[in-house]
Amino acid sequence: MPAYHPASFISLACLPRAALLFFLHAMTVAADARADTQPRWEVGLGLGVLSVPDYRGADTRSSYLLPAPYFVYRGDILQADRSGMRAALFENERVEVNLSLNASLPGRSDNNALRQGMEKLRPILEAGPTADLRLWSSERRHARLDLRLPVRAALTVESSPRHVGWLFSPNLLLRLDDPAGFAGWKLGLQAGPVYGSREYNGYVYGVGAAEARPGRPAYSAPGGYAGMQAAATLSKRYSRYWVGAFLRYDHLGGATFADSPLVRQRSAVTAGLAVSWIFGQSAAMVQSDD
Repeated sequence: MPAYHPASFISLACLPRAALLFFLHAMTVAADARADTQPRWEVGLGLGVLSVPDYRGADTRSSYLLPAPYFVYRGDILQADRSGMRAALFENERVEVNLSLNASLPGRSDNNALRQGMEKLRPILEAGPTADLRLWSSERRHARLDLRLPVRAALTVESSPRHVGWLFSPNLLLRLDDPAGFAGWKLGLQAGPVYGSREYNGYVYGVGAAEARPGRPAYSAPGGYAGMQAAATLSKRYSRYWVGAFLRYDHLGGATFADSPLVRQRSAVTAGLAVSWIFGQSAAMVQSDD
């Protein structure tokens, strides 16, 4: 999700930090009714609930009640839709190359007993290029299978953002319209490995010599394989409101940092649900496949 239009970034930056990150999750599942022409933009606002582990591998978790902005923009270059936010660089029938944006929201790690005395984990904003390869699509394009290859730089979300490494998360994404005959619903199924640089893995799982204590020895996290992720998203756009939900499963078995003293369990589930009332749309209509 992008290196994008400056005006779009300003509007997102004005959101509260947690709301921004939940919005980015929600945009991954946002979808509209299929039509030949649709409004260039749509806006809405609602509420969402989010339950996340304090970090991947933690045995504690946090829950949030958050505002859930809804925003769809169908521009020639900048787009925000069911695939997230992105700026298109190249596109044909088989390949799309975008600058894209993603985000991760850790739990309240400062209240996690295992991390007491350590630096607080900040929300992470990820930005970088993504290549989407269309492997298959049905005749009427109600089903589509893509191989996605995102490479993103990770930046902390705080008053003075810091670069904390790189992430590569190749994945297969299956998109289904009207799954099992449920008209208007959109289902997405996604799975793949995650790879983190030494700097990124160290930011989350490293323990400095000054932070070591009984039960938490110093640890230098290597870069490399960071486990598997699988996710399911479901959403529907009604005439005046939108509903969406997502469920993500993380498994850290075999991860290069699995022996970090900060890893307490090898699997975790993240879940979210949002409802947004759509109160505005443009008069201008554009062609759209979404």
